[in-house]
Amino acid sequence: MIFRFEKMIPLPLLEQDTEGSEVWEAPSLLIEQGKSYVVEAASGRGKTSLLSVMYGIRHDYQGEVYLDDDNISSFGWKKWSALRKNKLSVIFQGLELFDDLTSLENILLKNNITAYRSRDRIVELARALGMEPFLNRKAGILSFGQQQRVAIIRALVQPFDFLLADECFSHMDKENTFKAYELIQKECSERNAGLVLTSLNETDLPGINTRLML
Repeated sequence: MIFRFEKMIPLPLLEQDTEGSEVWEAPSLLIEQGKSYVVEAASGRGKTSLLSVMYGIRHDYQGEVYLDDDNISSFGWKKWSALRKNKLSVIFQGLELFDDLTSLENILLKNNITAYRSRDRIVELARALGMEPFLNRKAGILSFGQQQRVAIIRALVQPFDFLLADECFSHMDKENTFKAYELIQKECSERNAGLVLTSLNETDLPGINTRLML
């Protein structure tokens, strides 16, 4: 899978100064499966908007966006539903967890759609991120950094060709950030999936193919 952006920019950014942006000022930009990208910019420069367009939940943009050879503006809700079930996984900046459900219940809500991972594998993923002791605790009482790790696990228990991760390490210390990133890279490598990370700050994560400044 390849995303191709042709002079694409969200409409709210048209009134902002985007000079120097390697995304909004690019005549054409490819984001390819099997490669890792980090999009770095200060708040308000459109990082979340970029991922929202790729995930099909934002449509207010100028220009054209293609997924392989198809213009995504032609996709209906059934097409987007199928893509989000099997091809695109996302870690939302706001996480979108259910506070009254346990960590495990939040993860299973996603996994039950495709039964992609076994219960044992989910526990292994949680153990890798130090979250196994918290699987039966309600998400609402966890710290935001712990919630981020739950959201990462949830995103990894579905099939995908692209993982879109919106500031998913913002509330983690360096050790937990590298553990989570290592797990994400391992999963993406095993699936030959593309990874698009956004970050407020310049990152020193290994294995990134392309860095884009907004």
